[in-house]
Amino acid sequence: MIPVESIGQGIDREAKLFFEEHKPPTDLIFDDGAEIKSNRHRIAMTVLIRSVEQGLANRNDFFVGGNMFIYYSAKQIRNQDFRGPDFFAVLGVDSNTSRQGWVVWEENGRYPDVIVELLSPSTANQDTGKKKDIYEQVFRTPDYFVFDPFEPNSLQGWRLDATLRYQPLVPNERGWLWCETLGFWLGTWEGIVDRETATWVRFFDESGNLVLLPEEAAQQQAEAAQQQAEQQRQRASRLEARLRELGEDPNDLTLNPNHS
Repeated sequence: MIPVESIGQGIDREAKLFFEEHKPPTDLIFDDGAEIKSNRHRIAMTVLIRSVEQGLANRNDFFVGGNMFIYYSAKQIRNQDFRGPDFFAVLGVDSNTSRQGWVVWEENGRYPDVIVELLSPSTANQDTGKKKDIYEQVFRTPDYFVFDPFEPNSLQGWRLDATLRYQPLVPNERGWLWCETLGFWLGTWEGIVDRETATWVRFFDESGNLVLLPEEAAQQQAEAAQQQAEQQRQRASRLEARLRELGEDPNDLTLNPNHS
């Protein structure tokens, strides 16, 4: 007859083995030392991240990241054959949580809602093949886009349909693609960013206005304030000229409301 304690110990041992086999790993790697493809790719990624942070600044329920690990399965961890998209956004999550990477099982099973991959000759096949399949069939990411920073006409996008399959997005007359999840257009914009002139992939609001970077927004505000000050100066100058035409010396006028 097997002692009761031995039966209990056997159950505990099996439970412990099951837990050890199925528990989420704790030794995740968040930096593999891999370099970004080029300086233009780095700038393009930063532009997407910082513009969305600026465009959604009135919200506190989103996370945007880029070139960082997304962990979603133990198999993927063992193989180490997947790193993460160049840009991704997740809505409906705590913006104040500090994250080294995106760990799906620590985020209540949430996957990215929007992904943008910045293509290069060495990654284009994977980004439009294997990775696209992962985003469609595993992540179920609603909006997926690709763009090569060195090829202005390379923008493509897909959206999940009712059958959870990617369907190509049709560009508007400007060649922009609608990102329904964010409520922004994704299109190209020619200009200088971080001292590099190029055609960049940028977000635009529903009315077609560029979603600004924080420094662009600050510059726009400064220019608006300067323009307003100049308009006030011109009004004051016209008023002074009119008073002189009427024989009044503006320097003799006071703030006395009874002055005539």
